[in-house]
Amino acid sequence: MHVGVVYALAFEELATWTGSVVRHPDGRWFMFYTGARLNEVGANVQSIGYAVSTDLMTWDKAPGPVLSADPRWYEKHADGHWHDEAFRDPWVLPDPDGDGWHMLITARANHRDVVDRGVVGHAWSADLETWELREPLSSPGQGFGQLEVQQPFVVDGRDVLLFNSMIGDMSEAARAEGVTGGVWIADAKSPLGPYNIAGAQVIDEPSLYVGKFVTERESGETKLLAFVHDRDGSFVGEITDPYAVSWEGDRLALTPSRS
Repeated sequence: MHVGVVYALAFEELATWTGSVVRHPDGRWFMFYTGARLNEVGANVQSIGYAVSTDLMTWDKAPGPVLSADPRWYEKHADGHWHDEAFRDPWVLPDPDGDGWHMLITARANHRDVVDRGVVGHAWSADLETWELREPLSSPGQGFGQLEVQQPFVVDGRDVLLFNSMIGDMSEAARAEGVTGGVWIADAKSPLGPYNIAGAQVIDEPSLYVGKFVTERESGETKLLAFVHDRDGSFVGEITDPYAVSWEGDRLALTPSRS
């Protein structure tokens, strides 16, 4: 006689993807990350978990996921529009007024045109351990099917939202305008919005993807790192040296680091 055993699939049984690391006031480090798994029809379903460390070397994974897409606000794969259930790239930051923590998430709204549903997903926590999912911080219908790997930042006193989108993940109207995909930057009123996503611009190096701002320790200067997505039609994936950044009017210009 054969006994069938049913195993519960871990939320990250396929892969772990992009996230962010922050430090709790008690000294512990929290690493938030994307977990990906395949559902019963082979679709990629994403959700969010975290691990904790006291030394940045040894990490203890919390039971998860702690957040997943809620159909009250966010598209589920069962809606039948995309090949995946987008709910990933957690970017965690402290509340500007000291009221806990916020998480920005790559997600899609549950309404509007299928290729124009990209939003800034949002969750809040008092302690980094227990999370409350909230409605998005942006509205769909701004030209993007998804806003990947988001990062709010202040560049030379100017609030912006950095995000990433390839041409294939943009609305038909955006494609018709002849724009290219890549690393995008949108003006913002604060780290939590509102954001001018419809007015976002691609930074001036179209081969780059998944850009992130960093602050140089010694000088305090803002730099940008990314990976080279495409060269002569082939995927590259190498990480760049830091670029210096500056404003040229309303455009963000990149200057390669000197060797």
